[in-house]
Amino acid sequence: MSQESLDEWSETDSDWSPERCLSLTVRGPWGHFRRVEGNVVKQTYRVMPRTTVAGLLAAVLGIERDGYYDLFAPGRSAIAIEPVRGLRTLNMPVNALSTAADNLKSLNSRGKLSVKLPDPTDLRQQHNYEVLVDPAYRIDVALADSETYRELRQTLEAGRSHYVPSLGLSEHLANISFHGEFTIEEGPDDTVVSVDSILPNAVDDVVLDSDTRCGIEESPAFMTTDAGGRTTTAFTTYAYNPDAEPLRVRNMQPSRVDGRTVVFV
Repeated sequence: MSQESLDEWSETDSDWSPERCLSLTVRGPWGHFRRVEGNVVKQTYRVMPRTTVAGLLAAVLGIERDGYYDLFAPGRSAIAIEPVRGLRTLNMPVNALSTAADNLKSLNSRGKLSVKLPDPTDLRQQHNYEVLVDPAYRIDVALADSETYRELRQTLEAGRSHYVPSLGLSEHLANISFHGEFTIEEGPDDTVVSVDSILPNAVDDVVLDSDTRCGIEESPAFMTTDAGGRTTTAFTTYAYNPDAEPLRVRNMQPSRVDGRTVVFV
């Protein structure tokens, strides 16, 4: 988004409240959304982070890396995420070659074009990845940028994607099913409501019983560009049901989309 567009947005859409959204389901045989904290085992978030959703939709549109953060900034976008399959993981050992500069080998170094690749004669390094098995998420998205929103709707309707969509890692290919465009309606105003999507910043207000499981995760929500490329500007703590069932929550004003009760962030 250009500076001119940002200035225009700040004047006209500062009180933007979405009335309609696009709804899609993204699924695949495997997924890995690497947690930011380090560990010997490369752990994954169970719930697709908001920043990953933004990156996936940017890939559909063909927006370059680090070129979409303003589009999905706070007050300019609204996203709800709902697991539609039980969240299950396993550990998968992966043998890899180092891509550090000292471990790269030039191919065709005497020609006009030289390519550096990992040396295939080097010993492999084994890493343990925690991966999601058959993950699937229903995503509702609204954008203040009406032109990009319209382009996204047309691209999804046509079943196209500029870049190949994936669930975290490039090798975890994803399939996208577009459900359509829906009106965002006011949700129930009861003291306790049952919500299908994950619940942002509502950990203390979840109502639990003996038959309901609840997980808690804090994951990146918003990013911006900086001298080094990009940086996370905000995290969100989510409550979710690993069995892909609704959670009951107090003191929350949800929305209704396509007969479902969701919370946008």
